[in-house]
Amino acid sequence: MNGKLVGYVSVGTNDLERAKGFYNELFEDLNVNGFSPGPRGYFYQIEGGQSAFAVIKPENGNDATVGNGVMVSFPMDSKEQVDSMHAKAMSIGGSDEGAPGQRMDTFYGAYARDLDGNKLCFYFLG
Repeated sequence: MNGKLVGYVSVGTNDLERAKGFYNELFEDLNVNGFSPGPRGYFYQIEGGQSAFAVIKPENGNDATVGNGVMVSFPMDSKEQVDSMHAKAMSIGGSDEGAPGQRMDTFYGAYARDLDGNKLCFYFLG
């Protein structure tokens, strides 16, 4: 497995340009590079990182739907960055799934949904 647990994680969208606009703005303050491997998707990767996040229109041509229990989590560098990312998601049209807060002794997190209803978590361990 070459030392990686996850190569990339993707969420579905029915409107790639709208989804790109959401994620481009959400990630603009992070050191993230975006790229498109083809017309159906757009990938984001932390500079020097080995994993990626993607937003993709389904290959089979059917509508993208939200998976019950599916969530993508993004590690942050501080509680303040968790707060900021949650606030930013709300300001660009996302919906609240759990305000920032201490969930466990060492886990501070916030939850949101993107424009397609995909669940996101921003968290800080410490």
